[in-house]
Amino acid sequence: MPKYLVQARYTAEGLKGLIEDSGSGRRADVQAAVKSVGGKVDGFYYAFGEDDVFVIVDLPNNIAAAALAINVSRTGTVRTRTTPLLTVEDVDRALQIEAKYRAPGE
Repeated sequence: MPKYLVQARYTAEGLKGLIEDSGSGRRADVQAAVKSVGGKVDGFYYAFGEDDVFVIVDLPNNIAAAALAINVSRTGTVRTRTTPLLTVEDVDRALQIEAKYRAPGE
């Protein structure tokens, strides 16, 4: 199953919800949301800095990733960025493919 990195930043309203729900409560809610689109949480971390939460998830496909992102973002309490992750083997396979590309000005 493809892996994705979800980086999340709470809004002021979202931080109020975090305080009310607790860190472990929010993690449980994220796990339930990921499960509802056919996925599994591989890792869940809080951080400080530009982002508040980093989550690594296994999801069936990009459509499930998009559904999760849309449903989380529409609450207005969290802003997310979702990045598809590649395995080393995926990169090795990609390196075997030569794309026909002309650089600007060539």
